[in-house]
Amino acid sequence: MLAAAELMHIRGVAATTIDEVLAASATSKSQFYQHFDDKTDLVYDVITLRADEILSWQRLRLEKVDSFRGLYQWRDAMVQRCTLRRGLWGCELGSLAAELSDSDDRARISLAEHFAEWRDILAAALERMRNAGVLVADVDGPALATGLLAAVEGGYLLSQTAHDPRLMQTALNSAIGHIMMFRSDTAEIAD
Repeated sequence: MLAAAELMHIRGVAATTIDEVLAASATSKSQFYQHFDDKTDLVYDVITLRADEILSWQRLRLEKVDSFRGLYQWRDAMVQRCTLRRGLWGCELGSLAAELSDSDDRARISLAEHFAEWRDILAAALERMRNAGVLVADVDGPALATGLLAAVEGGYLLSQTAHDPRLMQTALNSAIGHIMMFRSDTAEIAD
């Protein structure tokens, strides 16, 4: 299934054929049809695979964030990930969402759930920052997390089209700059 996920990410879902997946994965048609009814079933599994990969990666980097320093370290990891690909191919989930959301309601719902989970992971980091006294008590973490996730997806898209991963950093810097407006008066400057 990883071969299918890679092909679909680079070439697109519509442009990826079952025969290409079989060739890339050294799988026979009979093996394929033991696991999937058709390409659509494979696509749903690819969505889950990619979401699990991305969300695990995000949890690992965000689970202990409780300061701006931690948020900037997460930003640096996001930029590095984008840089390693030279800005190419965009976000695995974002690419699937762009291609499938208007034509496959089941895929759209699944992708929306995964993006909501990603937003919740970001919101939890912001909540820890609030609980640590870094952000004001009445900060709207979920709203700020939505803006941060939008900056990630926009950063991927801009980096992809320009082949310039620095645009990811610019997008995330802008979102984090907005979050800094909610810094508490008692938060240390060195944070």
